[in-house]
Amino acid sequence: MYSYRSLSRELSLISLGLIKDKGDTKLNKSQIEEIFESALDSLINHCRDELDNCESDLENASQKILESELQEGIDSSLSNVRDALKKSIKKIETVMNILSVTLDFPKLIVSSGQIDIRQDVNQRISNVINNLTVIDSDIDQSMDGWRLSRLPRIDRDILRIAYVDINFLDTPVAVACDEAVNLANKYSDMQGRKFINGVLRRLQTVKLQ
Repeated sequence: MYSYRSLSRELSLISLGLIKDKGDTKLNKSQIEEIFESALDSLINHCRDELDNCESDLENASQKILESELQEGIDSSLSNVRDALKKSIKKIETVMNILSVTLDFPKLIVSSGQIDIRQDVNQRISNVINNLTVIDSDIDQSMDGWRLSRLPRIDRDILRIAYVDINFLDTPVAVACDEAVNLANKYSDMQGRKFINGVLRRLQTVKLQ
């Protein structure tokens, strides 16, 4: 289930991607706030793009159904199924349009009353950048002959967030690993996902010290 903690991790991941990947990085509160706002904008724009892609896919599917009906003729049972599918597609399109209009609402909520997400992102980012050398060294020890520095930036940051969850925020290992897998499924490629899964499996049996 996608919770506010999941949103916080995703915003943390996007935020880290906006920060120089060095151990001596120091950010003040104002800088972190600016990064948070940029990450939130990026996430909202990403959601809009995804909705646009889904709408295009649904339109293509609807067109193929229509073409199929014209070519195959009328079949009562098949026609009923297609009618139901068409109605479902129409409902999804309506929902997507509503979501597209209301995507700015989470930004207003996060920026005003619901400060927990903002604080949580701030805490995760601060823990990563203030302890980067130790975090990377400890993750290296669990990588079975590989080096964290050889991974793409997005994969490094996913593992760093999992590390912070486990070692700084007292998140249960299984939960931290599940959340990291979800981020990898969304942001990494197939090779990265496999590698992250391997490291996370080791984290599940040995909590990093």
